[in-house]
Amino acid sequence: MKNVTVIGAGTMGNGIAHVFAQSGYQVSLVDISQSSLDKALSTIEKNLMRMLKKEKITEAQKDETLANITTFTDLKDGVKNADLVVEAATENVDIKLSIFKDMDKYAPENAILATNTSSISITTIAAATNRPDKVIGMHFMNPVPVMKLVEIIKGYSTSNEVLQAVMETSKKLNKVPVEVNDYPGFVANRILMPMINEAIITLFEGVAGVEEIDTVMKLGMGHPMGPLQLADFIGLDVCLSILNVMYDGFKNPKYAPCPLLVNMVTAGKLGVKTGEGFYTYGESYKDMKVSEQFKK
Repeated sequence: MKNVTVIGAGTMGNGIAHVFAQSGYQVSLVDISQSSLDKALSTIEKNLMRMLKKEKITEAQKDETLANITTFTDLKDGVKNADLVVEAATENVDIKLSIFKDMDKYAPENAILATNTSSISITTIAAATNRPDKVIGMHFMNPVPVMKLVEIIKGYSTSNEVLQAVMETSKKLNKVPVEVNDYPGFVANRILMPMINEAIITLFEGVAGVEEIDTVMKLGMGHPMGPLQLADFIGLDVCLSILNVMYDGFKNPKYAPCPLLVNMVTAGKLGVKTGEGFYTYGESYKDMKVSEQFKK
């Protein structure tokens, strides 16, 4: 594989484009919005500058990484030379199915079509294409340039050849690929999201405050950040979407989203990306304090 297309220039998309480009792949970054593409390139450059200052890369490597990325607002043009396409659009099944139909239509016959979905069935997505054997999940973790894990999810029809190709490609990105089966939430979110949801329920029921809950999990369980801060970092809308997918998939009340989470998403308090969730944020996600809504 030499040519990789990334669909979606948001937080995950620009991170995925970054790691492929830094590893020497020619990357086509596709988004319907030119302003989103411009913002993505700016973010990638800032992250590369941070790495340069820490002497993790050289000036030449920074320049080469940026030169490896070309942007497109037209999906047809963006995927026409792809060996691998990685979709990183909004966690919405209808949007993903529509994108995969177009990817299947315009990408080369032998191209592998991957999705960065964190919970939606790979088999369902593959069924929207004429190449289900070449559809697979590549669930990167946020922030992509830092986090080592990639969940590799094999759908019902995914071929072993495609699985092995994607596993090897992930290793070339200096990532650690882990093969998992195609069930709602896979492994990471099947375990993580109920914990986050339970933390929100604990707050909702008045057992403890925001900082207290996060402190218990950080100091007591050794987590680098508490579950409420992590929910803000992921995006409360994303957490809600994943929980809904698991609730629909398993029909088990333990996956039912907390009413507080539903209300916060409805109110547009989505965490770091909107500046307020369980915490309020300044210029950096590290510049935070408990939201007025949850102060005692």
